[in-house]
Amino acid sequence: MGRIESCFESLRSKGEKGLITFITAGDPSIENTLDYMQSLVDGGADVIELGVPFSDPMADGPTIQRASERSLAAGTDLSSIFMLVRAFRERNASTPVILMGYMNPFESMGVQEFCKEASNKGVDGILIVDMPPEESTEFSKEAKNYGIDVIRLIAPTTDLSRAKEICNLSSGYIYYISVKGITGSKDLDSEDVQQKVELLSTETNLPIAIGFGIKDSKSALSVKDFADGIVVGSVFVDLVGEGGDTIKKIAAKTKELSLALK
Repeated sequence: MGRIESCFESLRSKGEKGLITFITAGDPSIENTLDYMQSLVDGGADVIELGVPFSDPMADGPTIQRASERSLAAGTDLSSIFMLVRAFRERNASTPVILMGYMNPFESMGVQEFCKEASNKGVDGILIVDMPPEESTEFSKEAKNYGIDVIRLIAPTTDLSRAKEICNLSSGYIYYISVKGITGSKDLDSEDVQQKVELLSTETNLPIAIGFGIKDSKSALSVKDFADGIVVGSVFVDLVGEGGDTIKKIAAKTKELSLALK
């Protein structure tokens, strides 16, 4: 059993929901990111998604776009992110780590080489924002060979037959996008999300995590009862961008969200 499956099994046995947190790797430096990852875990994060910076993050709002720019300016690349994950694994052997990003940086390394390196360094899953199922055969094959889960996005506009197809090609968990638009979007409609997630749950046995539009305990509580987990990203990236005592602020926000879920 991999770390992601084990994590959700443990949460389910305790009647708890998972807190999946996102930060951009290398923002403002790899060394800082390692400390932020530890702060997330200390605050109660169950899974960490690491954003792989890209020059054209089309699905991301200004917050994560700026984070990608800062990270790229600092020289962050996949090799340094792999080193980051390896350093994190020296501190933490159990918290799942997901690499989230766009196809170009992953493909440029070579799919097999990427999956091999990711597995060797302790990566548990990948979430490639702009990789439709029709173009994912090679990634799916190599990821499976190296024990890496392929997490996929399902949008509120995805019809049920398409959603079923995506679920059948997924592993780890399903990331349900709770609002239309880019990351950092607001106006989460919890009733609509509940209807869509309950329908989606009839098509998969995988955990369903809800992301986009969740930034505090109130928004977390509004969706926790019909999800297996929530994903929170832009608020943490904002805290990094603000500077100051970032580690303390990340830990406090993580604890707030974790307590709301548990």
